[in-house]
Amino acid sequence: MPYLPKSRRTATGLVLLLSLALASACTRAQSPGPAATCVVLLHGLWRTSLSMKALQWRLEDAGYGVVNITYPSLTHPVQELSAIAVDDGLAGCAALHLDRVDFVTHSLGGILVRQYLAQHDIPGLRRVVMLGPPNRGSQLADYAESLAVLQPFLPRAVAQLGVSADSVPRQLGRVSFELGVIAGTLNSLPFLPGQPEGLGDGTVAVSETLVPGMSDFLELPVSHTFMMWDDDVAEQVVFFLEHGVFKRQSPPFYAP
Repeated sequence: MPYLPKSRRTATGLVLLLSLALASACTRAQSPGPAATCVVLLHGLWRTSLSMKALQWRLEDAGYGVVNITYPSLTHPVQELSAIAVDDGLAGCAALHLDRVDFVTHSLGGILVRQYLAQHDIPGLRRVVMLGPPNRGSQLADYAESLAVLQPFLPRAVAQLGVSADSVPRQLGRVSFELGVIAGTLNSLPFLPGQPEGLGDGTVAVSETLVPGMSDFLELPVSHTFMMWDDDVAEQVVFFLEHGVFKRQSPPFYAP
């Protein structure tokens, strides 16, 4: 290399530093962040989009585009609900002109995502967080279905959510997408009949939320009914969407 005077060397160094800084800034600008991602919220059985409002606000504050829909959980079987709910959510993301898609679901909503992905691809799918999902079926659903007095009033999906080998959740198998599952451990009404065996959130047992292939799993002291409104749950949801793991002090979860 030819000799450069000190002034020229200084100028050359400054130019290189500026070039590196500009390249770094361009890389950060091109890296998709929350603003480039649409989060679809899917509520559970007997609920509406209002039950997911707290999560909607938290995700919007974090910079995500959010689609929070209501689907007719009481009047259709799981297969039809899946198409209705997920297609409506994806249409909402398309209207926001966002190509990257995350899902945050409560209870039945998680089964709808699994059912949909068993039959369709979702272009741009990134991560999913499920809150209290009956991934291995629900003992409580079986109990409700066994009561003749309740059968005329039960949603059609309830009969499909039991723990038998032919139930919808048990038929869906291993997941093949980035999934974080949060299970509740607070049962506020343990005296009610039909409670699932073992530790649980009063509706779904912790053991029923597990599914092979999930990326991370976390237990929190929250109930099934109100976990969507819990601040710690919301914090963990946002953290998983950003990092692909939950925020914890203990060693990381290893998927089965």
